[in-house]
Amino acid sequence: MLNFSQLFAGFEGIKAGVIGDLMLDTYLWGHVERISPEAPVPVVTLDNREYRIGGAGNVALNLAVLGAQVTTLSVLGKDADGEALDGLLENRGVDVSYHLKSDQRITTNKARVMGRNQQMLRLDSETVRDLTVAEENELLGNVRRYLESEQPQVMIFEDYNKGVLTDRVIRETVALCREFDVITAVDPKRKNFFSYEGVTIFKPNLKEVREGLNILLEEVNLPALERVHGMLAEKMVHEISFITLSEKGVFYHQGERAAIISSHVRNIADVSGAGDTVIAVAALVYATTRDAGLMAEVANIAGGLVCEEVGTAAISKERLLEECRVLLGSK
Repeated sequence: MLNFSQLFAGFEGIKAGVIGDLMLDTYLWGHVERISPEAPVPVVTLDNREYRIGGAGNVALNLAVLGAQVTTLSVLGKDADGEALDGLLENRGVDVSYHLKSDQRITTNKARVMGRNQQMLRLDSETVRDLTVAEENELLGNVRRYLESEQPQVMIFEDYNKGVLTDRVIRETVALCREFDVITAVDPKRKNFFSYEGVTIFKPNLKEVREGLNILLEEVNLPALERVHGMLAEKMVHEISFITLSEKGVFYHQGERAAIISSHVRNIADVSGAGDTVIAVAALVYATTRDAGLMAEVANIAGGLVCEEVGTAAISKERLLEECRVLLGSK
């Protein structure tokens, strides 16, 4: 029987880099008692303002909560939101010394107005253009310095189409990771879907697979998903396909091993940030064990757990450990 306490203790020996689009999530909590006399919209009286770590930062937060030594690499704006985000990450033990600050960009901030525990409105402040060549050069220089000095076990690419992960940044970072023998795990978006050639773990969701390969995929079963892996592998030459299937669970394929792992029954409150948790847990488990099947099992549980929380939230290490013991202890 697998010793999950020993597995989770092993996370503390992992150094993990996270490169991609960092975001500040602002939650404006309030209550609604009337409709505005100026327009047919509710008036929200604010009770509380809360700042959370979002985007690629949420991946880093999940890794840190699980005990890994985490560094984030990105380009932020020279602004108050960027300073606030740095502070939040540092307070959670994340190394932000490889962040670049650009006066040509603003830090992504997604402000959500919440009333009656529901999102009523979202306001986005962001720059979505690709990095300039000069910004790419600086970021790639930081990537090389990080790999040389820290010698991490894994690098996670977290793409939200905000312009940090350009085709060049992706390809050159993957090449650098291969040079330094670092596992690469990717949570892709449509724009640069096929730029991640040669990565270790490729983790799209089902919608992204359909769009990326331009297929209908009406039947979601093991033979169909194995064919999808074959189509991906032909273009990507990657090692592991790891596809999240929403309420159906997850699929993985590595070498001769492939399986659909069903989701566990949950009281779903909010799916925000679930993909961040899944890629963080998957990368950490694989970096610790090199077992893709165990990676998929544990990440599947983690994704379900965070869906029980409202808003973007990191996994609870203690609760994940207990769920693994209960649900996987007999395997």
